[in-house]
Order: sequence, then C-alpha cells, then structure tokens
Amino acid sequence: MAAPRESVSLLFKLYCLAVMTLMAAAYTIALRYTRTSDKELYFSTTAVCITEVIKLLLSVGILAKETGSLDRFKASLRENVLRSPKELMKLSVPSLVYAVQNNMAFLALSNLDAAVYQVTYQLKIPCTALCTVLMLNRTLSKLQWISVFMLCGGVTLVQWKPAQATKIVVEQNPLLGFGAIAIAVLCSGFAVLASVGGLYTSVVVKYTDNIMKGFSAAAAIVLSTISSVMLFGLQITLTFALGTLLVCVSIYLYGLPRQDTTSIQQGETASKERVISV
Repeated sequence: MAAPRESVSLLFKLYCLAVMTLMAAAYTIALRYTRTSDKELYFSTTAVCITEVIKLLLSVGILAKETGSLDRFKASLRENVLRSPKELMKLSVPSLVYAVQNNMAFLALSNLDAAVYQVTYQLKIPCTALCTVLMLNRTLSKLQWISVFMLCGGVTLVQWKPAQATKIVVEQNPLLGFGAIAIAVLCSGFAVLASVGGLYTSVVVKYTDNIMKGFSAAAAIVLSTISSVMLFGLQITLTFALGTLLVCVSIYLYGLPRQDTTSIQQGETASKERVISV
C-alpha cells in the first residue's frame, strides 16, 4: 500500500507548481539561446559535468545540515557510500542514462526551436508508460491509452511542418535534433524506472499530484512558445498550434486519477448475493 501523501497547504503547492514551470521553461530557453549564439560554443559535456558537480555539492550540504555534526556526517558517508558498493553500482546505471539524456538535450536544442523541443520531448510520457507496462507489468486505463495516442498525434503534427525561427542565423539540422530528442526520450523512459532526477523534482513529486505536474508541463510549453516568438522570431503554424493543443490536453488526461472501482464491484457483488439468496 502506498504511503499517504503529506498534507501541505494550497499555497505551497502553487509555489511548487510555479517554480517547476519556470524552471522547465527557463532551462529550455536559456539552453536554446546559448546554443544558437554566433559566438564560440561551449562543450555540452562540460556544462553537464558542472551541473552534476553543483548538485553533488548541494547534496553534501543538505546531508551535513541533516546530520548536524561532523562525526555523524562522516558516519553517514561511510555507511551509505563507502560500505555500499552494490548500491553505488545500481545507481551508476540511471546516472549513465541521465548523462546521455542531458547531452542529447544540448544537441536537440542546438537544432530545434525551444517550443518544438518542449512539445516533442513530451514523448517521454508514452515511452515511460510503455516501459512500466512491459517491464513492471502495470496496466493503463483506457483514458491513459487514449491520451498516449493523442500525444503521439500532437507531436506528429508539430513535426509535420516545424515552426521556423526567423532570428536564428546559425546552421541547424532538424533531423539531427529530432534524433537527439528520440534518444533523450528513450533514456528518460528508462531512467524514470530507476530513480527520480533532480533535487527540486523530488520535492515536487512528494508534495504535488499528477494533475499539477501535467498542468506545469503544459504551462512550460506555453511559456517556451511565447519566449521563442519574442526572442527567436518563431513563426507559429496551424499544425504546430493544433499539435501543441493536443499534447497539452493529452498530458492533462494522462494525469487524471484512475477511477476507484472497488466500491462499485463490492456493490455489484452484494446485489448478486441478494438475488441468489432470494
């Protein structure tokens, strides 16, 4: 039985929602901006490495604060790191997958507009769904299957005639960008089964529900689209608009809670028993 979700205020949930949305949109826009500059580009592997080093330092700082003393801090590191080689080996698998995924994000945003990237990257939802069905033997509701196909249809529309950015002067390869997203999506679908990436994401997963996370993803798409129009001169096409709408609706539908049929089944069973007894 799943552990009950901690009760938090609506204001805190809205705060998590706002920060998560802004982080997703700002990350995509900032990465796109820096990867399409006419100046000398930085190495994506260096950026990914620096990001992980910063996360490591933050994690060490949080652990030090939680333990409260240097002796307990050392004991925690010794017990959970040095004396747990098997656990470290297990965690190395999703870590490697995330490294590939993050590098593919840099490659994709070097060749695709931020809004197109945000919409297409939502393919991670059906990819993760298929992984959970095939590898974890879980089931999806009919509404979730409908939303998965709807999302795939929306992404197809977006990629059918990709929106063009008029203010980008560097040479781009949309096919290469889509291939990078495909690899990143596969990595995301696999890695989600093993661990939850990001320090802030863990807070969001703990204190918010699927509907709020879906709304955040849709809001991030809208913000990325508006920013792309303003910063990169993105020209929105009809197919892009329809595809984006389908993706946003499918994200919302996929996150809807599944109907609890336990009470319905119990009622039907009781009715049948009464009929038999009569």
